[in-house]
Amino acid sequence: MKPPLFLRIASILALVFCAGHTVGGVFSKPAPGVQSLVVQTMKTNPFDVMGHMRTFWDFNIGYGLLISTVLFAHCFLFWQLSALVKTDGARLRPVFAMLALEFLVQAPIAARYFFLGPCIFSLLIAACLAGAFFTAGRVAST
Repeated sequence: MKPPLFLRIASILALVFCAGHTVGGVFSKPAPGVQSLVVQTMKTNPFDVMGHMRTFWDFNIGYGLLISTVLFAHCFLFWQLSALVKTDGARLRPVFAMLALEFLVQAPIAARYFFLGPCIFSLLIAACLAGAFFTAGRVAST
């Protein structure tokens, strides 16, 4: 496969990852019972953080939305890189390596602190970026 295809697949995976994270993680409703109780506790116990009253729920939603934003930006970044790799493939290889490393490092974190879905998406995106890394040099040399 050619580097633009790897990057476009990574872009689509990042978009699906973003949608799943946002809908299923950030905006999903807790299940009745223990989950609802925990969420209610997170919402009703504010504390001072650098002069602002916040709750653990504020942090949960805020961090979740930050991750959604980053995944959405990655989606567009990968798509833009798929166009640039055609002319500057060799020069973009360090960028592909760094992005692949980013998602590779996220995978065990997702597996440990969340669940298998985000881990798999991170690994698939990392594999696509690694594919772009290894094939970009060949395109530039021909």
